[in-house]
Amino acid sequence: MFATGLLQDKTVLITGGGSGLGAAMAARFAELGAQLVLVGRRLEALQATADALRAATRGAQVRVQALDIRSPDAVAEAMDRVCEAGTPNVLVNNAAASFIAQTEQLSARAADAILAPTLHGALYCTLALGKRWIDAGTPGVVLSILSTSTLTGRAFTVPSAMAKSGLLAMTRSLAVEWGVHGIRTVAIAPGPFPTEGATRQLNPSARGGQGERLAMNPLGRVGRPPELADLASYLISDGASYITGEMVVIDGGAHLRSSGAEDLLQWSPEQWAAHRATRG
Repeated sequence: MFATGLLQDKTVLITGGGSGLGAAMAARFAELGAQLVLVGRRLEALQATADALRAATRGAQVRVQALDIRSPDAVAEAMDRVCEAGTPNVLVNNAAASFIAQTEQLSARAADAILAPTLHGALYCTLALGKRWIDAGTPGVVLSILSTSTLTGRAFTVPSAMAKSGLLAMTRSLAVEWGVHGIRTVAIAPGPFPTEGATRQLNPSARGGQGERLAMNPLGRVGRPPELADLASYLISDGASYITGEMVVIDGGAHLRSSGAEDLLQWSPEQWAAHRATRG
């Protein structure tokens, strides 16, 4: 579908690029010629992903940088180091945190554990690169990975829904404010795309009923990471140069029928207590 070298003029920084959907997007971007900068808290995971990308795509140029995006000082220092070797012209805000919980049981610390990387960290990274692009007079693209909770809300993951909705507001606002500088801001709202991290945090074994949840999806299945990676590749490419301030939903139509959390309304107090115990 895509021309060879579609992204050859792009240097893409992906937060949370060492695993899950971040790694899937990185693989596709590399195939299409992009240079990559993968950042995340676990350097070993980043290096393993980078090695796999170089092995899979001959000539892939991949840099890694350990970074805890929850800290604005750490973001500023890391961006300085990254940009010494060339400033990325695409940012993918992919890093996030979430888990299911009864909202009234959340402590402030638990809520902040979700808001800090998902909302604040994405803002810190966006500002760090956006300021550089504006100062240098160069264009850029910010792609934020959100969720369909921005459309429906989502019970039992309230801090995550709040954070993702905040990033959608950022996407729409900066499209206007930064458009004059040639900076585009776009977003993707994925539905269910199972990854190890998401499955562990949002779909514990106690939920069960996977068949019922799939039956609620108009297309009757979950998403495949390459499908999201292809959409992301298009949105950051010059082929999408007239798209900004928009969020594209990729969920098989699931949000048209359900927010994805209704089954949790049937959990007993004992089930919730057992789930809280697994979180420590």
